[in-house]
Amino acid sequence: MNPSERIDQLIAGLTDWRGKTLASIRKSILEADREIIEEWKWMGSPVWSHDGMIAVGNAHKDKVKLTFSRGASLADPDQLFNAGLEGNAWRAIDCFEGDKINERALKNLVRAAVDYNQMKLKSKAPAGTRAKVRKSKK
Repeated sequence: MNPSERIDQLIAGLTDWRGKTLASIRKSILEADREIIEEWKWMGSPVWSHDGMIAVGNAHKDKVKLTFSRGASLADPDQLFNAGLEGNAWRAIDCFEGDKINERALKNLVRAAVDYNQMKLKSKAPAGTRAKVRKSKK
């Protein structure tokens, strides 16, 4: 079973509001960037990546948590982050029953995470590699 099928199975098994919430979050993430890859890690967690990890989703007893691996480095003008605010790297969005998800703001946050990952990749590439890539594009 591939990761997307496992995530489908997880959502289907959550027959209360948490399944609908996780499905809505997943939809927004995948719509934000068509190159996002779904993964299944840590014995049962959906993970979304593009040039590095973006976020991990988990359904808990009383909430759905979406944790951004580099959330502390991202601008959050709509103040979606409401958990993990004291951490050095991670930031999270805890969704409780009845919460409405600001889809536009979530998509913007996902795009910012992708941009951050791509910026980090470029800064790690050796200088000669960057020059060769530029020359080959001409």
